[in-house]
Amino acid sequence: MITDARATPSPLSPLSAAVRNNALWCDAVCRSHGVPGAVEGDVWASALRTPPLYPDAVTLSPAATPDDVLSRIDLSSPGASVKDSFGSLDLSAAGFEVLFEARWIHRAATDPAPPPRADRWGPVEGAARLLAWEAAWSGDGESGGLFRPALLDDGAVFLAPTGTDPAGTAPVTAGAIAYPGASVIGISNLFAADGDLDAAWRGCLRATDRLWPGVPVVGYEHGDDLAAAERQGFTPVGPLRVWLRTEA
Repeated sequence: MITDARATPSPLSPLSAAVRNNALWCDAVCRSHGVPGAVEGDVWASALRTPPLYPDAVTLSPAATPDDVLSRIDLSSPGASVKDSFGSLDLSAAGFEVLFEARWIHRAATDPAPPPRADRWGPVEGAARLLAWEAAWSGDGESGGLFRPALLDDGAVFLAPTGTDPAGTAPVTAGAIAYPGASVIGISNLFAADGDLDAAWRGCLRATDRLWPGVPVVGYEHGDDLAAAERQGFTPVGPLRVWLRTEA
């Protein structure tokens, strides 16, 4: 079950809270596709291949070993992926290559939210609007059904500017996913059709501050996306690495 982010402050460090929240989110997406996952020791993993863009395993501690991960995922075909949450594994001997590296980020609950503006963000509502959100996020105007309506019942909040009319039919121009768990709010999949990531972060943070006041915000980013998050008050708290197996 998902930890209520409005509960007492987490005893976890900012890095551990970000990792734990992301593992909960990965688990929620997989469950929405009928793919079960479970935590054993220092690893969350699924023995079945997970949905596109989501890992087969997530390490929860820097103490996790390659064998802890590889023994619990499907290596019979190409495509297995591992989120090495602490950048501490070497999976190259098992046929994996580094897909990308990034940084976990944390924004303290004491940091003030950006001042209110007319471009107010809020949750999208309903399955049809979720499809429109995914189509805008994909960048090609199409939705492949990655984000299923069951996520809306599992605590996920898909944010978008309310000027796009969450219950209507106007185009979605920006968005992000907010997921409460481990006493933090995890932000992922932030996008802006016009490329203005700073404005998107400001809108997103105003919404999270309104919906979950006093709760820290976490996530992970790299490159220009990381730079934009830092400009909006996030602090990098640790490295991560995603591995992809291209050979059976």
